Amino acid sequence: MYRALRPLLFALPPSIAHRLGSLALAPLEYVGPLRKVSRAFCAPGDARLTSHVLGLDFASPLGMAGGFDKDGCRPRALAALGFGFVEVGTVTAEPQDANPSPNVFRLPKDRALVNRLGFPNRGAACLAQRLERIGDIGVPLGISIGKSRVVGLDPIEGAIDDYLASFRAVREVADFVVVNVSSPNTKNLRALQTPDVARALLGALVRENAVSRVPLLVKVAPDLDDAGLEGLLTVVEELGIDGIVATNTTTGRVGLRTSTARVEAIGAGGLSGPPLRERALEVVRRIRRRLGRSVVVVGVGGIENASHAMEFMRAGANLVQLYTAFVYEGPGVARAMGRRLADLVTEAGASNIAQLVGRDVS
Repeated sequence: MYRALRPLLFALPPSIAHRLGSLALAPLEYVGPLRKVSRAFCAPGDARLTSHVLGLDFASPLGMAGGFDKDGCRPRALAALGFGFVEVGTVTAEPQDANPSPNVFRLPKDRALVNRLGFPNRGAACLAQRLERIGDIGVPLGISIGKSRVVGLDPIEGAIDDYLASFRAVREVADFVVVNVSSPNTKNLRALQTPDVARALLGALVRENAVSRVPLLVKVAPDLDDAGLEGLLTVVEELGIDGIVATNTTTGRVGLRTSTARVEAIGAGGLSGPPLRERALEVVRRIRRRLGRSVVVVGVGGIENASHAMEFMRAGANLVQLYTAFVYEGPGVARAMGRRLADLVTEAGASNIAQLVGRDVS
């Protein structure tokens, strides 16, 4: 059905199509019996896909990436569509609007998206209140936190306090928290990945997290060079960060099928989808080689099918996430991928997908 509807949705501006898609998920979000039926149909329910990471049980390693449900309005609906976990956000301490429109673009020839939204959300406290009312969504729930646009990086203490405010607001309603320091759409945000700054920021969050602990992950950019990635991984290792989400969107525009004129007309923003996949896969592999089994790795970037998911996991990802594939393939993508992924586990000679994590890393 989605394939028939997609041309109509793609005839609309992406922002309007997104709002309509969110509206279509409302019955699934608010009607319990409908969620129960959907979960029975979509959730894999297959022991081959289960894993225990971050102290949490995952029925499937396939998750919804941050960015789709920024204000946590549809987490139960997404869980009922067969995702093994859901990440909402990115939220900030201060409510803020999106960057000027147009700010989202499709590249159908590449099955990709470009966005420069810049963390539009109603604020971390508002998200936390909503999630507290909702309660358990049925799968692990992650919350991504970022820097408020109105807060600068000089002095860095202001940005640290801003992240701490978001963290304190959401920690009690999150199963894990992702620290987003890698979006290209907030001015100078990626400077937070440099070792000294990252050590100050992440160290403050680790200290804040010491009492009532929740798993803490950091989301990295695919555009870091080898030295930049190595420096950030050293900080992650020193501080005992629980995991890394690899990767965010890219500012690169290499190898696109979309015309140069169209790409230049779109301008700045983060590119997601298949053009990102090889770089994201390489970052996952480098992280696993560098840190071994000491951290959880969440792979994200251009994963469209079960074979892609398996490739990421064999490269070292414990879990994987989708977003752009959800836009192009529709609400049945998690169900279809989960069933095929379970078969790939058996074809690989394993009884559980966790046995295959990092198998191709030498």
